[in-house]
Amino acid sequence: MYNATGQFTRDQLVQRFAPLVKRTAYHLMARLPSSVQIDDLVQNGMIGLLDAIDRFETGMGARFETYAAQRVQGAMLDGLRENDWLPRGLRRKLRQIEQTIAQLEQELGRPPAENELAEALDIPLGDYQKTLQEARGHQVISFEDLAEEDGEDFLERHFTDGDGDPVKILEDEDLKKMLVQGIKQLPEREKLVMALYYEQDLNLREVGEIMGVTESRVSQLHSQAVARLRARIFAHSGIRKKATKNG
Repeated sequence: MYNATGQFTRDQLVQRFAPLVKRTAYHLMARLPSSVQIDDLVQNGMIGLLDAIDRFETGMGARFETYAAQRVQGAMLDGLRENDWLPRGLRRKLRQIEQTIAQLEQELGRPPAENELAEALDIPLGDYQKTLQEARGHQVISFEDLAEEDGEDFLERHFTDGDGDPVKILEDEDLKKMLVQGIKQLPEREKLVMALYYEQDLNLREVGEIMGVTESRVSQLHSQAVARLRARIFAHSGIRKKATKNG
């Protein structure tokens, strides 16, 4: 964080990392509905950048750019959550889907297929897939939420002070392992979508071209994969809380 003349000023840091905010905004925008405005994402991202500059300590064990990227994306996601742009009825449908997935997985001992989920929900398969399509964007945020707690990301929780809470770290490791295992157990097409989307950093259109399906179909598969992961996490959390309460 220093150059030959000394420490960078706040304004210099803002100017240097402003392109990072724009890149993050456009990258996230590709995953969101057209109703979301890019200027709103950039504005929230700049707030996150300023927050990162104010909070960062050079001795905390993370490069500033890495930390800033986390804060910028977190600020953008927070802004989307605060706007609550997902209709309440759709949010209710998604909760029902997640609950049904958890129930059928327990009954069948495997991930339920789309037609099995639609039948259990007592709706036509086309309506079920339409709900998944409408969930685009919300499921991106939901996936990020799986690795967050109380609005703070992993870096924020464990590196801004000298000694992170060991219990919190163990819980994060448990969550991480569960997510890895959950992704491994996804149906092959959904597993491929997650790999191309998050590991290869491709957008929905590019994923669709590789898989030979439409962008809408990729969006459906992505939403369904995230719903499966959320169902797994929440089911586990409920079991753990119940065991703690009874213990």
